[in-house]
Amino acid sequence: MKRFLIFMILAALVGAFAWGEEVDFGKLLVTIDEQTDLSGLDFAAVAQLKQTDPENGNSDQSMAMFRRDADDSFSGLQLTPESKKGTGYLKSGDRMYTYDPTSRKFSFTSMKDNFSGTDAKNSDFEKSKRSADYKVTAWSEGKLGRFEVWILDLTAVNSSVTYPKQKIWVDKAAKTVLKSEDYSLSGRLLRTSLYPTYASVGKKLVATKQIFVDALVPGKRTEVSLSDVSVKPLANEVFTRAFLEKATN
Repeated sequence: MKRFLIFMILAALVGAFAWGEEVDFGKLLVTIDEQTDLSGLDFAAVAQLKQTDPENGNSDQSMAMFRRDADDSFSGLQLTPESKKGTGYLKSGDRMYTYDPTSRKFSFTSMKDNFSGTDAKNSDFEKSKRSADYKVTAWSEGKLGRFEVWILDLTAVNSSVTYPKQKIWVDKAAKTVLKSEDYSLSGRLLRTSLYPTYASVGKKLVATKQIFVDALVPGKRTEVSLSDVSVKPLANEVFTRAFLEKATN
């Protein structure tokens, strides 16, 4: 009996060692980031944001968005509704600025802030940097719908992230994030994010549909859909204050 128990313990240890060698979850986060990093390409699209809000009413917005991942740049220009038309967004380093076409002034807004009153965050429009921002603290296997997934618990390694803790569901085959749960430092669920649709852009991937569900207000959610996707080169001016100022003249 004693020999049998020793054998079982050794078998479990060997199995765990083999699994650890097979799957390096730190490298998996790097792969996830690399697949959606569009460095070498300029990216433009129209983002439709459909907000469902039982407390304040539903709304629809659209924005022309531009990304240049090589230097982590982003700019956006509100197209609708008419009351927000011409409002601009500009990311410079880790800072995001909002341009008001009426006052013609720029104001600072954090990457952690909600985008234009929706459940999307400013940081949702920048490239993924999970491999630099988080470490994997626990993992398991499971299924999400028809997909075989790894379920990873992430804890932030710096204070610049929007959420200090996340749980992500990663498609084993495609190595894409299908779902994330976003938590406060105390472990309270704040938001659930779904990424049901990806599109190929050259050899890279872009989440063309994203759904953000508020965990604190029942029924509140924002659906973001990307259309008119382009990877044509953009003028450097697109990522400047001057571009947003001229766009409303």
